[in-house]
Amino acid sequence: MLRPNVSITYCWLCGWLLRASWMAQELLTTFADELGSVTLVPDKTGGVFEVRLDDKLLWSRKEHGRFPDIKELKQIVRDEIAPERDLGHSDAKPAG
Repeated sequence: MLRPNVSITYCWLCGWLLRASWMAQELLTTFADELGSVTLVPDKTGGVFEVRLDDKLLWSRKEHGRFPDIKELKQIVRDEIAPERDLGHSDAKPAG
C-alpha cells in the first residue's frame, strides 16, 4: 500500500526553512510507520507556509493568520492518516 506524502511549502525569503524542517522532523518521527515521506518545498512568492497531505491542504498560514503549533499539526495529520491512533502527550487536553 502506498503511504501518503506530507509536503511543507515555506517561504525561503522569510527564512522559514528551519521551522519547516523542524516540523518535518517531528512528523517523520511521530508517523514513521504511516507516512511515505515529508517533502520541503521552497517558495519565493513571500509569506507562504502550507502543509499538504498528498493534494489536500491541511494548513495555510494565510488562511489561519499564524503558524500551526506542532501539537495541533500532529493532531491534524493523525486525524487524516490514523484517526484511531493515540498521540500520547500530544493528545493531552489543557488543564482547566
